[in-house]
Amino acid sequence: MQRRIYMACPMGPVGGGMARVVDGLIDASRSAAGSSAAPLVALDTRGQGSAAGSLVVLLGAMRVLIAARKNVAGVHIHLAERLSLLRKGALMLLCRALGMPTIVHLHAAQFAPFYRQLPAPARWLTRRVLQLPACLIVLGQRASQFMTDEVGVPAQRVRIVPNGVPAPRIARQRDAAIRRVLFVGNLSERKGVSDLLQALCLPGWDRTRTQVLFAGGGDVEGYRAKALAMGLDPWLQWTGWLAPQQMAQRMAQADVLVLPSYDEGLPLVILEAMAQGVAVVCTPVGEIAHFITDEQEALFVPPGDCQALARQIQRVLTDDALRSRLETAGRQLYASRFSMDRFSTEIARLHRQHFDLRPR
Repeated sequence: MQRRIYMACPMGPVGGGMARVVDGLIDASRSAAGSSAAPLVALDTRGQGSAAGSLVVLLGAMRVLIAARKNVAGVHIHLAERLSLLRKGALMLLCRALGMPTIVHLHAAQFAPFYRQLPAPARWLTRRVLQLPACLIVLGQRASQFMTDEVGVPAQRVRIVPNGVPAPRIARQRDAAIRRVLFVGNLSERKGVSDLLQALCLPGWDRTRTQVLFAGGGDVEGYRAKALAMGLDPWLQWTGWLAPQQMAQRMAQADVLVLPSYDEGLPLVILEAMAQGVAVVCTPVGEIAHFITDEQEALFVPPGDCQALARQIQRVLTDDALRSRLETAGRQLYASRFSMDRFSTEIARLHRQHFDLRPR
């Protein structure tokens, strides 16, 4: 019987970017180029309910692995911080007890500050648990150095694999009469939403020819009330989370994607914008500056600098030559570094290297 690779991750909307990564890898694994030589199977470890209820879902995932242990080639565990570390740590210990090889894939932008705030005994336990997997995948050099220097994971077990996203399925739909600014993400201070609202209050905007769309969950009503008090709300659109097809359409219509975050890993939405040929204005936080060059594939702004944020967005909206150059360079970078074919092939290579893929 062919053995399976289980992809342990919070699935569905609560899984956010991790769930989208797993969905993309499972889809890509069905092609010859992305094959891991074993089928990938999603294993939900979180559920859509409360944090306390997630422990019930975790126990169910553990029962699945125990029942299928003779046909498990390996478990690819997708990890964030906080309760994700607790759930996935328990899963790693179970896999160790069952003799199942594991790969851990770290997605969390805030894992390092979270780890540093833990009490000493909790940091010790975290270090011991994260040294169990055969391989630890991180998004870039910053995370790699943290894992080797502070967590003590042997350098030979750490692999940098930047995210990948599927090619766009919708052609560009730009309207020459309207300039569209798009924000995608969970509406929060960490994502710089208040900074973007402040930037939109500054001079230089042509509100008659510019639309600004906030697509995402979080405190939508709170930020909408704030925009209303600032005199912005009639100009802005708030959609909440959109279905994938609707989000793809909004991306295809955008002239510029804006992500003024204070903390990120390697955001999928930036890669999706580049794949679609949408210019990007963002902060150079997390792993972004290790892969993307300012004034070449994107325009960078310092976190919290509202004037610079307004200025860079307005440059994209008013300078057609600049926007075209950013779009072309972004598409080229996507094709060379962030395509799903490249991403799934690298993950499949690690699966073949570290998992027992022999039939039994």
